[in-house]
Amino acid sequence: MKSPEPDARVVLITGAAGGLGTGLIQEFAAHGWQVIAGYHQALPSTTSSQVWPMPLDVTQSPSIDAAVRQALERWGRVDALVNNAGIVADASLWQMDSDAWDRVLDVNLKGAFLCAQAVLPAMTAQRAGHIVHLSSFSGRMGARGQANYAAAKAGLLGLTQSLARELGGHNIRVNAVLPGVLPTRMTAGLNPGQLAAFAEANALGRLNSIAEVARFVAFLVTLDNVSGQMFQLDSRIARW
Repeated sequence: MKSPEPDARVVLITGAAGGLGTGLIQEFAAHGWQVIAGYHQALPSTTSSQVWPMPLDVTQSPSIDAAVRQALERWGRVDALVNNAGIVADASLWQMDSDAWDRVLDVNLKGAFLCAQAVLPAMTAQRAGHIVHLSSFSGRMGARGQANYAAAKAGLLGLTQSLARELGGHNIRVNAVLPGVLPTRMTAGLNPGQLAAFAEANALGRLNSIAEVARFVAFLVTLDNVSGQMFQLDSRIARW
């Protein structure tokens, strides 16, 4: 194992090929982090010496273990994990097959569990670390035609609070971020009327941006005394 570089901070980001993933990579690298960019689909090319692309299937433990091993071999530590990998397979319940249910739960929820489990030995040995789960407003309120996605994202909220309780004694913080509707591949199929309806549901009358979410996540992982919390980053208002 390589001796840690002075002041090196290392983050593993899953789902790095998506729009938010790309924004997260750029934001963390801009703040001097070494970034393991875990991707399942093609990752945009980068010339940054701080970004290390890594093929990563969050549903497969060997793939996850390889990414963590790379971080430990290069820097001897993993300071943060951002569970950003996610997919949708929308359909009304009576039209949703079990494969669509399993696939969404595997990537969005089981993948976060497997990745968190994989970084625990390193973070426990360091007695420090931060895990961030990217959840969704759908996990709070549900959404028509998204029973699988809403269930997975709600599961992330429960996972966040359970892990925060379990890991607090090891100085490992665990939080969830609900980014809001963003201009990514996941929302590319929404028509202007649907986007307008989402904007109108916000008290501020507008949607969030990738840059703002990435900025918040990069700030969140630097906080030493915040854990078990759920941060909604748009202006939709609903009871918790």
